[in-house]
Amino acid sequence: MKRVVSVSLGSSKRNHKVEEEFLGEKVSIERIGTDGDLDKMKQIISELDGEVDAFGLGGMDLYLAVGKYRYMLKDAQKVAQCCKNTPIVDGSGLKNSLERNALQQLNEHHNLFNSHDRVLLVSALDRFGMAEKLSQLHSEVIYGDLIFSLGIPISIRSLHNLEKIARCALPVVRWLPFKLLYPSGSKKNRTNGSQNKYEKYYDWADIICGDFHYINKYLPDNLEEKVIVTNTVTQEDEENLKNCGLKQLITTTPSLKGRSFGTNVMEALLIALKGGKQELKPREYETLLEELNFIPSIKDLN
Repeated sequence: MKRVVSVSLGSSKRNHKVEEEFLGEKVSIERIGTDGDLDKMKQIISELDGEVDAFGLGGMDLYLAVGKYRYMLKDAQKVAQCCKNTPIVDGSGLKNSLERNALQQLNEHHNLFNSHDRVLLVSALDRFGMAEKLSQLHSEVIYGDLIFSLGIPISIRSLHNLEKIARCALPVVRWLPFKLLYPSGSKKNRTNGSQNKYEKYYDWADIICGDFHYINKYLPDNLEEKVIVTNTVTQEDEENLKNCGLKQLITTTPSLKGRSFGTNVMEALLIALKGGKQELKPREYETLLEELNFIPSIKDLN
């Protein structure tokens, strides 16, 4: 049996393990949260290195991308260096194929992401393929990187401006402690008052896209008539979204026994199935996705 393990900076309360069959191969998939503890991440990866077929790096990005440029984040690099024998991926290779294709399918078959749709993409630099696709589909978009990552309440309204800002900022931002850029451990959870902080951006949008932990941390109480496109959603998350009045929840990764895993897990799965030791090429991802028939999961909640 193949074994895929996602070691996450996120909460251990969201741990999950399933066994499934893909393309005739049985695979154990496990998510292990470390509650924001980088040293624990390193320890687990070091202990399991060579014992599993592929690692997913959860709750943090190895790279942030803008156009053809990728910038490796310092803290993530330190974690990845603990892995000497087993391939480790953060999902960025798969996002570029999977999420572009998902948006195209949703546009063609479900009439989403049209020119009249207003879209909030909470973080574009960890999903640049999605950002580019939204621009191509001519939706009206707010790219929320300054807002949700750095706490600067400035909307970026065009891909061109996003690229200009990112090329200036990323050579510096990549050296910052990851905890300053991304909610980890218990900080990913909603707190009293946080649901009002960026409420105007949620109210403006028809469709809210991107990393679920960013979305959830500042989630307002009223989501009536809105659609969320994301992943890493649990059954408890679904219930909370339903209680907020969310119309429709779409996950770009398939649900496995009640849980939509992150793209880092799915990318690690594809590498394990392929039997390789490194990231696959874009066309290899696309071919495997077609064989596995991975399509967006759509749930009407209200």
